[in-house]
Amino acid sequence: MEQRCFWPQNDTLMIAYHDQEWGVPVFDDNKLFEFIVLDSFQAGLSWKTILYKRENFRKAFADFNAKKIVKFDESKIQELLQDIGIIRNELKIRATIKNAQAFLTVQKEFGNFHSYIWQFTKEKTILNNWKTHKEIPVSTLESDTMSKDLKKRGFSFVGTTICYAFMQAAGMVNDHTTDCFRHKEIVKIAKK
Repeated sequence: MEQRCFWPQNDTLMIAYHDQEWGVPVFDDNKLFEFIVLDSFQAGLSWKTILYKRENFRKAFADFNAKKIVKFDESKIQELLQDIGIIRNELKIRATIKNAQAFLTVQKEFGNFHSYIWQFTKEKTILNNWKTHKEIPVSTLESDTMSKDLKKRGFSFVGTTICYAFMQAAGMVNDHTTDCFRHKEIVKIAKK
């Protein structure tokens, strides 16, 4: 059996996410926006909770299409507040609409979102070599800088800890522990 990071434990959905997605560098704007939405809803909750509601979020938030989300009106917000398949937090729902607008503004300014967001790691994955999960930080100088800049651009629910979780998900950092089989695989992908 392959050795993997501690956090997926024996959960099949978490294992699949860990083995196939977490830490893989993402340059697709729609996927990056999906992680922004999901990570902002994660604030104060576990990733497992969000992961199990991911498909419901996908349906509720127009397949994470920012151009559609910016058109959500008050009646749509009220509808989402009744949707038991997602996290029914009014502040986070409203923030998602606001974040979609800020996301589109960044796309317009930079030509795409990934050029903007990857500047915080100098367009490459930061390759960490943590021996245990206890060494992994919850924030870094890069996530602090990203958080401040996103807030300045009108994003909400993008504190430094959320930004670092986003960086981990989007492969901007390789935080697989060195004993995890994915650590070497991500290093190879990142060096391409």
